[in-house]
Amino acid sequence: MSEVTLRPGRIDDVDTIHAALLRLGTHIGAHQEITSTPEDLRRYGFGASPAFSTLIAEIDGEFAGLCLHFPIFSTWMGRPGVYIQDLYVEDRFRGQRIGEKLLRRVAKECRAAGGVYLRLSVDTDNETAKAFYERLGIGWSSYEQVQKIVGDAFFAFADTPEE
Repeated sequence: MSEVTLRPGRIDDVDTIHAALLRLGTHIGAHQEITSTPEDLRRYGFGASPAFSTLIAEIDGEFAGLCLHFPIFSTWMGRPGVYIQDLYVEDRFRGQRIGEKLLRRVAKECRAAGGVYLRLSVDTDNETAKAFYERLGIGWSSYEQVQKIVGDAFFAFADTPEE
């Protein structure tokens, strides 16, 4: 087995990152939900105030996977953490613990910065991912559920005058 190399994503990785996100969306049956473009990733991930970071996994110089993440903060714990937005491993490299290595590296970097927790969401139908996270000790929260508002509904909500 070849060695896995982990490195921060760079602006010249944007097309590869975007392509991986599209494959992830297809894998979970939600490709139609992805409206981002490589330019969006370039603008918001690699500018003066990046909204996210990426960690890239490579095997023999070939893209094997990624973890896209950003800092979060718990007011209840009074400590920072990290939110994993996307974790993706190329099909041909699955079973080599690449996803685990990516998550552990991000957790290690978070801890070094004073962080005390990691949070992520899992597609409700992705039983393989749920089992993977459970094996790593990343359990589901029985007292939370994700709520969201997007698109036109979000714009209408944001643009409604405060009373």
